Amino acid sequence: ERNYEKYKYNLTFRYKSYNNLGGITLSSFSLKTLYNNSVFSVTSPPVQAAEDVNVTFEDQQKINKFARNTSRITELKEEIEVKKKQLQNLEDACDDMMMLDDEDSILIPYQIGDVFISHSQDETHEMLEEAKKNLQGEIEALESRVESIQRVLSDLKVQLYAKFGNNINLEADDS
Repeated sequence: ERNYEKYKYNLTFRYKSYNNLGGITLSSFSLKTLYNNSVFSVTSPPVQAAEDVNVTFEDQQKINKFARNTSRITELKEEIEVKKKQLQNLEDACDDMMMLDDEDSILIPYQIGDVFISHSQDETHEMLEEAKKNLQGEIEALESRVESIQRVLSDLKVQLYAKFGNNINLEADDS
């Protein structure tokens, strides 16, 4: 049994022998990555002697890429949720402004960075609409990135399941 720890990954091999092509004939292997207190693991159950699994360097790279992309999707989804909450706050602010009387010529404080600047109702409404538009664009861009990463993950799943079959689990752990 050998452990290779690099970055946030822990790769454990239980091997039978090395082959002459630079690959390892394994009886089992596991890859765990810890990211933001969530564990993602790729494991192979102990394999019967007749069904040795040969994991090449390229296979290891695909497994690592799968784990990195899964972690990245988790990050992006969390970022999308934060931006959606910000968008909801902007929509609530617009709704609250609509409740103000048009006759009131009060100045409304609008936060820019760490400073609040007072603007008229119309100017503030325009700024809120622009901020909402920008935030919606950011959310769409993030969702597009998630979709592209999901396509990469599904391609990797097909490749890895084609080679390892039931000997590999590419589903994220809930723990």
